[in-house]
Amino acid sequence: MIRNKNLMDRFLTYVQIDTQSDEDAKEQPTTAKQRNLAELLVKELEELGAQTDYDKEHCYVYASISSQGSDFAAMPPLGFISHLDTSPEVSGSGVKPRIIENYQGGDEILKEEDFPELAKHHGEDLIASDGTTLLGADDKAGVAEIMNLVQYFHDHPEKPHRAVCIAFTPDEETGRGTEHFDTERFGAKEAYTVDGGTFGVIEYECFNAAEARVKIHGKNVHPGSAKNQMKNACLIAMEFASMLPPAETPEHTEGYEGFYHLDRMEGNVEQTGLQYIIRDHDRTRFEARKETVRTIAEYLNQKYGAGTVDVAIRDQYYNMAEVMADHMDLVERVRKVLTDMGEECVTSPIRGGTDGAVLCFRGIPCPNLCTGGYNYHSRFEYASVQEMEKTAEMLIRLVQMLG
Repeated sequence: MIRNKNLMDRFLTYVQIDTQSDEDAKEQPTTAKQRNLAELLVKELEELGAQTDYDKEHCYVYASISSQGSDFAAMPPLGFISHLDTSPEVSGSGVKPRIIENYQGGDEILKEEDFPELAKHHGEDLIASDGTTLLGADDKAGVAEIMNLVQYFHDHPEKPHRAVCIAFTPDEETGRGTEHFDTERFGAKEAYTVDGGTFGVIEYECFNAAEARVKIHGKNVHPGSAKNQMKNACLIAMEFASMLPPAETPEHTEGYEGFYHLDRMEGNVEQTGLQYIIRDHDRTRFEARKETVRTIAEYLNQKYGAGTVDVAIRDQYYNMAEVMADHMDLVERVRKVLTDMGEECVTSPIRGGTDGAVLCFRGIPCPNLCTGGYNYHSRFEYASVQEMEKTAEMLIRLVQMLG
């Protein structure tokens, strides 16, 4: 049965608010509906006595709670960050969360033959969508767990703890979550993003990441008289894609292996667009991957004529391990808390990135904590209630830790 009613009520409320971001929008927030959740959180934070600072224009929620107890008065604030938006890849509109109590397998949507890790959750309570939308645990599980921390210290003013700084950001899923992040308004010089998955995992390494947008300019001529005249942008786009290493895609890689991911393809004979994300943990290999994309474009321009292929590459974030090497105390604190809870701590490279990856390079070391969510960016997303509860306890213990 669900036990932490406050945590679960918050989570179930938040996931039903559509906050899907839009990677093609120019403004920030990329969707106005993200403000619906932001404004609710501001209201709840104020009701819980937190000091709030809402950047309404860009949709950033900043908040803080003061330290309690003489032992913590001189300690610097500790920050926690989660994002408001959900992935553009799957609809977040009309989310209907299902509670599966005492999961034992046999669910019609979450099938263990498709997702073997479900077998590890037998006996737990799971929350999932109805299979027509994503759930939104990424990252509303993190949002709910941080809000649970605020609620806890509001309800227990006698409990000693260090000062806490909080930020809820928009547009993380588009790679723009820190575009207007104000480090001074945030207030903490060290923090954690609460945006991971399996309980007990802390992540301080991530991909170097870039987006590549490829435009193929063709020449459309009536197919009845097209010989030696037509230049089919669709076929050239297929040729471009075929020249990338076929085994270096997300479905063929794991661990520290990088990839090229064709995320979107659309167009016609006259013009076709390809959108890639490029990822690698190693900075040298990352730069080589970007150069491969440029080299293919140059080759095709030589073959089909100058201006046939345009490539625009935008770096999104870099591997936070470069910064975290000097701040491993943040990882060790989590390890100590988990040990005290009788749990195992696992470090794992992120096959993706977080707002913390950018913030590390802006002076705020920021590894990533678990949330208890799984199968992000899909209709098969779910969260473990027990893992969410443990994560919520871990956050509380972290701010009660001396040293």
